[in-house]
Amino acid sequence: MVQQITAAAAGTINLGGDLTVNRLGYGAMRITGKGIWGPPEDHDGAIATLRHAVELGVNFIDTADSYGPYVSEELIAEALAPYPAGLVIATKGGWERPGPGQWTHNASPGHLRKALEGSLKRLRLDRIDVYQLHTPDPAVSFEASMETLAELREQGKIRHIALSNVAREHIERARKIVPIVSVQNRYSFADREWDYVVNYCAENGIAFIPWAPLRGSESAAEVLESVAEKLNATPLQVALAWLLKRSPVMLPIPGTSSRKHLEENVAAAALELPQAEFERLSAMTPAPTSLR
Repeated sequence: MVQQITAAAAGTINLGGDLTVNRLGYGAMRITGKGIWGPPEDHDGAIATLRHAVELGVNFIDTADSYGPYVSEELIAEALAPYPAGLVIATKGGWERPGPGQWTHNASPGHLRKALEGSLKRLRLDRIDVYQLHTPDPAVSFEASMETLAELREQGKIRHIALSNVAREHIERARKIVPIVSVQNRYSFADREWDYVVNYCAENGIAFIPWAPLRGSESAAEVLESVAEKLNATPLQVALAWLLKRSPVMLPIPGTSSRKHLEENVAAAALELPQAEFERLSAMTPAPTSLR
């Protein structure tokens, strides 16, 4: 039974030794328009949702310059700047949006420098707390991308560097250049292709940020619904509770543009998932799914 609505109920996680956030964050991709393109249909609703997330104890918000593009970052600043103490805004660069539902790689040094400057301006910040390489660029040296971010960190424009959509190899290569505080990959109770990355992060004190927490097969969804009914919770709440129980380095960031769904998501922080149900969900092993 979900008893309270506060992200603090999930406990905390440390990022880089100097940032501590509640272990249930908010993903700000869905506050943009359809196809993650353009402004939201309900601008005021998006602003209200962002503000309510903070009211519910969320102090880690994840976004990217490509969400909109630019729209998500602009809305975050409009809703929350000047930011309350302890609120961490994590953004990304290295993936561009040429149109609705489209993604193109660009993690070249020149683009990353330009992308960071744009994010700083839109977010109204002098330094990004957590800046993530959105995805490795197959046409650009991974080391060149990471060395560029390391230089920007040395210049004081980035506090901590993170990765997204990577394999263990990328994390190890990146750590030879600069400390990595978090990794964001697709992951859920029914989609554990990146289990070995979760384990690597846990072994090395790196936060793991899962996206697509409900990704999985229809058979997995049936089990999820069965557990949810037993616990008087929603399927997404159970999926989030499984993630939180899976590893102490897990930092889920469920996203929504709805105030109601936001409250449901944050309420999962207090949901106690019995060990038997955790193991039942953990036994689900559907076939791997594609990245996009």
